[in-house]
Amino acid sequence: MRQQTHSEPCIKVLRAGPLALLQDSGRFGVRHLGVTQGGPADVYCWAWANHLVGNPWGAANLEITFGGLQLVAGRDLEIAVTGADLGATLDQKPVPLWQRITWKEGQTLAFDAPVSGLRAYLAVSGEFVAEPVLGSVACVTRENLGGFDGRGAKLAQGDQLFVRSAEAQGNEGPTHAPEEAIPDFKKPATLDLLPGAQIAEFTGRSLFDAFNTWWKVDDRADRMGVRLTGPKLSCKISTLVSEGINLGGVQVPPDGQPIVLLNDRQTIGGYPRFGSLSPLSASRLAQCLPGEQVKLMAIGSDAALSQYRSFRALFNTASR
Repeated sequence: MRQQTHSEPCIKVLRAGPLALLQDSGRFGVRHLGVTQGGPADVYCWAWANHLVGNPWGAANLEITFGGLQLVAGRDLEIAVTGADLGATLDQKPVPLWQRITWKEGQTLAFDAPVSGLRAYLAVSGEFVAEPVLGSVACVTRENLGGFDGRGAKLAQGDQLFVRSAEAQGNEGPTHAPEEAIPDFKKPATLDLLPGAQIAEFTGRSLFDAFNTWWKVDDRADRMGVRLTGPKLSCKISTLVSEGINLGGVQVPPDGQPIVLLNDRQTIGGYPRFGSLSPLSASRLAQCLPGEQVKLMAIGSDAALSQYRSFRALFNTASR
């Protein structure tokens, strides 16, 4: 990776966890090329992490899945950790979450294992810097695009991360998230679902079961999608001509077990779609560990759009 102007390597990876990826807001305008969007699996917690250190919307931060990551700072940094509680510590002392703190030169920031939630977000004032690929640094390992090295690699031991130089940092914004803004990942999730184009092709029993059942998050879950297990959903259509797939789209394959597609999804698909989770509900699902239960709740497009607009209004909506 080429060194960027006004940036310097100041974070070193001492130990790499299962999956730590650099994510900005995502890669857009390229799906006609078969390239997916990437970006944060939990856009809510990602946005709050940036907000707490004064970064604008779209700034890159680290998405840390399952923990196991250890980093050492090469200089003093202002940071915030949001999202899942992964037992984060600074020199073995607990890190206060959802607030801005100072990570001093030489200190080790470590993430252990999930206490609640699955993905934590680490933002640094001034933001992480990497070479954009197709207009974004969002890391999609499946497509070998983006990330700190431009080739879609997850962090590995010995890697170094670039952050904008101290004089380029900003520190506007709140230092703490209000209590009401912090999600409780220990509570079962209720997910808003907008009915999809093929929902009328599902049987009445399937419609009843879909919204009156606690679904279980399957072990087959990653940044591409999350399979839910429960009653079989039956559809009169088995396959379709492949069509574009959106974030949160709920496909139902022949086995009747829905798959919710997330940020690293394929760009087209031919299974009937029951509906689509709202962006904030897709984010909530991305924090669910295998075995956790979720419930679907129907929502209209006006209500879902209003929710998302209210969320975006909290932050600087200017794109990069």
